[in-house]
Amino acid sequence: MFLADCQARLAFDLIANTWSAVVVWALRHGPRRPGELRAAIGGVSPKVLTETLRRLESNGLVVRHSYAEAPPRVEYELTGLGRSLLEPIERLGEWAFAHADEVMAAQDRWETADELEERPAG
Repeated sequence: MFLADCQARLAFDLIANTWSAVVVWALRHGPRRPGELRAAIGGVSPKVLTETLRRLESNGLVVRHSYAEAPPRVEYELTGLGRSLLEPIERLGEWAFAHADEVMAAQDRWETADELEERPAG
């Protein structure tokens, strides 16, 4: 059971956000500026990226470095704790790669069944 105080539930909550694992993975090679992250990730708005980075920072997975330059420069980097998530994220990615076709086929079957149920009889 995944009780409220269960450590496994904590881990699932950390990566449950759509972008958390993606951002952690994008930081695997070292510090990056927000614009570099957005370009590497694709499809994430600046607002959502900022929210994700703040959430990761508050959980100790990412550290923010701010440089007093003109213009100001900010970079984000994985902490040791954040780096420890890379292997589980990689394993999950491998699972997804191996089973994506099966999952998509199941989704198609589900959608087709829903469409058939919505049609009027006759």
